[in-house]
Amino acid sequence: MTLKQTIEECDTPAGKAFDLTVQSLVVLSLVTFSIGTLPDLSDKARLALEIVEISTVLLFTLEYLTRVWVADKSTKFVFSFFGVVDLLSILPYLISGIDLRSIRSLRLLRLFRIFKLARYGKAVERLSNAAASIREELLVFASLACILIFLSSVGIYYCERAAQPEVFASIFHALWWSVITLTTVGYGDIVPVTLAGKLLTSGLLMLGLAIIAVPGGLLASALTRNE
Repeated sequence: MTLKQTIEECDTPAGKAFDLTVQSLVVLSLVTFSIGTLPDLSDKARLALEIVEISTVLLFTLEYLTRVWVADKSTKFVFSFFGVVDLLSILPYLISGIDLRSIRSLRLLRLFRIFKLARYGKAVERLSNAAASIREELLVFASLACILIFLSSVGIYYCERAAQPEVFASIFHALWWSVITLTTVGYGDIVPVTLAGKLLTSGLLMLGLAIIAVPGGLLASALTRNE
């Protein structure tokens, strides 16, 4: 088992372990990033979060350099989608004043390479078979929806925190707004007041229609094919 196979192939035990370890680090970094936006954190808590952040950045940097090294064409990897995302995920410590940590959520898309190994197999049975036949698409879409919710929470937090510090006190506080906006429920209990926040909300409302429509369309198409 070579280093290249471990890093680039997910159909081996070592490859699966490597991928899941990286995804766990991504989730850990996103959680600590979100916790760091909570108000009134103690100095001890902020120090612990900073240690975790530095540790994950070092590991991500090592992973990025290793991927460049083992790639058949290093330049092609660097300018590929995942190559750019991997680089952006470590930029906050390379370029001061720019916070791109939320971009790390896109790295979770790597996880779905594992599902290429999945096997796709009358009312309930047909529905089950249809769902099974598009489960990778549904999982990818669900992942994109979660990523969009997180990114919109980060966006509205930075747009509105100065104007409404009591409402958008942290990214966790903004998550509720993101969920009700992307699902087009819009209770009206939390609304943006800044121009940037209103523009962001308008765009997310349009995307929210796809959040509802796409899964139903995929399932209907799968049911038609399985008749």
